Amino acid sequence: MSGDRRRRDLLQSLREQGITDESVLQAIGEVPREAFVERPFADQAYADQALPISCGQTISQPYIVALMTEALRVEPAHRVLEIGTGSGYQAAVLSRLCRRVYTIERYRTLSEQAGERFRRLGLTNITQQVGDGSKGMPTLAPFDRIIVTAAAQEAPQALLDQLSPGGVMVVPLEERPGRQSLWRITRDEQGFAREHLTAVRFVPLVEGLPREG
Repeated sequence: MSGDRRRRDLLQSLREQGITDESVLQAIGEVPREAFVERPFADQAYADQALPISCGQTISQPYIVALMTEALRVEPAHRVLEIGTGSGYQAAVLSRLCRRVYTIERYRTLSEQAGERFRRLGLTNITQQVGDGSKGMPTLAPFDRIIVTAAAQEAPQALLDQLSPGGVMVVPLEERPGRQSLWRITRDEQGFAREHLTAVRFVPLVEGLPREG
């Protein structure tokens, strides 16, 4: 089956699972997921499943990418902060929907690999940083939207502080060992309103930088 056919089948599957935002579906259709998976898994690039990448991390299941992106309610003028660059796939999808993506990754290896993919695909509205994702990018805040692609015990206060008034954060939280849920947090005049979305499974959000090499 050709890559184009597999991509169309994936989009149809996402629609059947309840993804309705056509701009999100178009962005996913435009980003070649095969460019973000490891070579041994290239034939599974359009399977609706998470796949392993370097540094013991994963590229998220396409449905979860679509769900989180749709839940963010991204608009073309927005500045979006992503915590956890990983393969770069989520940032690439977001780059089709907003003015600029700022993405932070604790593993330099992953950040460099993602940067090379962005360059090959001509994605010029993505700003990368290697650092502790739980601290965000305070010098570049505030952000209209924040997406966290690793599970925290609680939404990091540093990230909440970097959210613009009216801004939205989508974050997986570990409610108890073995149970994670995806939440949408909106900053309003009263503080932060929280909305439960669905059960998920992500790698943990770890503070600090890893030892590499």
